[in-house]
Amino acid sequence: MNTQITAQPKLYIGIDIHKRSWKIHCATDLFSGKSFTMPPKPELLKTYVTTHFKGHEVSIAYEAGCCGYYAHRNFEDYGWRSLVVNPADIHRKGKERFTKTDKIDAQLIARELKDGRLESITIPDVEREQLRSLFRRRNDLVKDFRRVKSYIKMQLLYFGVSIPEAFDNDHWSHKFRDWLEALTFSHPTARETLDSRMRNFRFIDKELRDVSSKLRAYCRKHYKKGLLSFT
Repeated sequence: MNTQITAQPKLYIGIDIHKRSWKIHCATDLFSGKSFTMPPKPELLKTYVTTHFKGHEVSIAYEAGCCGYYAHRNFEDYGWRSLVVNPADIHRKGKERFTKTDKIDAQLIARELKDGRLESITIPDVEREQLRSLFRRRNDLVKDFRRVKSYIKMQLLYFGVSIPEAFDNDHWSHKFRDWLEALTFSHPTARETLDSRMRNFRFIDKELRDVSSKLRAYCRKHYKKGLLSFT
């Protein structure tokens, strides 16, 4: 009497992703799993799965983080079910809440994936993801701009230099910038400090204007109906 397998075997892979290496944990319906470390290359994981788990239906998950979605897109191209999950959504039992290693994290992800308790975050398409990077760059420049202005005002306060009432606001007019450039101190070192901060200020100011212009132009061209406004 011949017996045939009627259900496709399933493989569950949890990954703790880092820049230099991946900690992998593979589990199936029949065994709890195996952990190992490998270089951060999706094609190497595909080779491993093809060699050791041929014919398995593959589900794979890793935590959202600094490594983005390139691995997820590769996994989907392989025909695998891939999830990128919020780290806070991974359930930890008892001591697991206080013990954190790469191996344990990979095991937890595989376990939660196997038990069907994980849901993926929304994955943006490549175009939207890269547009988001330009938004984030602008946000970083806004923070840097505010920071350097604060440093300049802190230096003036430290040395007892009063800002004229007409200039003492968030808007830095060209007249105020000229006033800063013309300030004199009892010793040249303080002037050199202010000059350095002003060079940084001018650089960030130009970068912020350039990035804002490019972002605005791109959105006007590609998102005419849902253009986001910013100043």
